[in-house]
Amino acid sequence: MKQPIIFCDFDGTITTNDNLIAIMKHFNPPGWEPIKDEILAQTISIREGVKKMFSLLPSSKKDEVIAYVLEQAEIREGFADFVAYTRQHNIPLYIVSGGIDFFVYPLLEPFGPFAGIYCNEADFSGDTIRIDFPHGCDEQCASQGCGCCKPSIIRKLLADGGTSIVIGDSITDLQAAKYADLVIARDFLIEKCEELNIPYEPFENFGDVTEIIDSKLGVRS
Repeated sequence: MKQPIIFCDFDGTITTNDNLIAIMKHFNPPGWEPIKDEILAQTISIREGVKKMFSLLPSSKKDEVIAYVLEQAEIREGFADFVAYTRQHNIPLYIVSGGIDFFVYPLLEPFGPFAGIYCNEADFSGDTIRIDFPHGCDEQCASQGCGCCKPSIIRKLLADGGTSIVIGDSITDLQAAKYADLVIARDFLIEKCEELNIPYEPFENFGDVTEIIDSKLGVRS
């Protein structure tokens, strides 16, 4: 069997809800909801949408925003055991997230280290919050508008071969799901997989994820 390599989303997957949306709902800057709807409808790129939403928040709220997101975030059931399982079986676990460094890193810290963490970055030096995208699209990406381009990251990390496992929940995971050998999905990603006839396995917690990987790849046998 080729080496399994896991690419796991963060918001709504490792955490029980989407932290970007939680921030927007809580601080409720005028105009953010139409932008969110455009992202989900794929009428604007994820990169453009996230940038626009956060530009509605003043940088002066930095401490409030960080404190709020770290306080409200919940880690999905079974994640710690799942991380231990990947270590036990020497399966590289990469976190690939459309989330932002100021909450992704501190929330993951108790569970690390990981094979790698890829996410977007916040800049609070201007009047409003600016989001930077250090992991952009490669020349093969169909959309060319990803924030953190998951398929580009997967292509780079799979250059030497392997069985790619994508775990996710939303529109930010769709392009990666098209590229994966095994898709483990929940919520909006399930809808898109069904719409586009992409095979997937559903999950609710990380105990489910472990069982799926075992049954599909025979890791423990």
